[in-house]
Amino acid sequence: MCQHGVATRHYAFLSPPLKDSDFFSMSPQGFPSSGLAQGGREDFNATGTLPADAAPATPIAKKAFELASSTLHPSILNHSIRVYQYAEELAQRSDSIFLQSQGKHDLLFAACILHDIGTVSQYDGPQRFEVEGADAAVALLREFGASDEDAHEVWVAIALHTSPGIAERITPLAKLVREAVLMDFGRINEFFPGEPDEVTRLRATFESIWERRDIEQVLGDSVVHQAIRRPGKAPAASWPNNLYRAHLADPEWKGVNKGF
Repeated sequence: MCQHGVATRHYAFLSPPLKDSDFFSMSPQGFPSSGLAQGGREDFNATGTLPADAAPATPIAKKAFELASSTLHPSILNHSIRVYQYAEELAQRSDSIFLQSQGKHDLLFAACILHDIGTVSQYDGPQRFEVEGADAAVALLREFGASDEDAHEVWVAIALHTSPGIAERITPLAKLVREAVLMDFGRINEFFPGEPDEVTRLRATFESIWERRDIEQVLGDSVVHQAIRRPGKAPAASWPNNLYRAHLADPEWKGVNKGF
């Protein structure tokens, strides 16, 4: 048991850990000469399953993971899994409704594992990647007869996960996803104040299995790559626009996008 009275989970692999050979070249054929990393990939196929102690062993969860693992860049897939793990930790600590029933847990998993699915070419439509991803997640949920309320909850959580100050207050699921994303990008101490040992344990556990693999650069470049071809995907006052403007200001920059 952890100090909060919640049994500590044992994080089994959702699929085998990713090897160096699983990763895109940082200069894929046909990609802009700026050195940006490709966002989606269709050649990666995770062969693992979803054991019950790692994620919901349900048809919705399995289908969501199949979609994520067959299309997301491996770095973004790892990030999405870590986001789910952090979200579950937050949900345990707050006695969240999203751990109190299997149906709600499915929504939490789907929102986390698919929150960046809009970065892949399959869902590279005219809207910003968050909205395209939210639409894709809802389409998947509809295959399983999800209610309008549940579908909307997941849509909001994904569509607003880059919207600070809004995601944290609009719905409980959006708050969980947003805070879990922030935790994976280095703000974990804000949510576990005064618990440095727990912070170290969680980060070490999650990142030893699902390595970071330059997620900041891969994700930022994925969003910019879409905006280069369709500037309308980076509307003013959005996170994609921050990244796109930073790229336009220094298109030869090779590191993590300065607007990340």
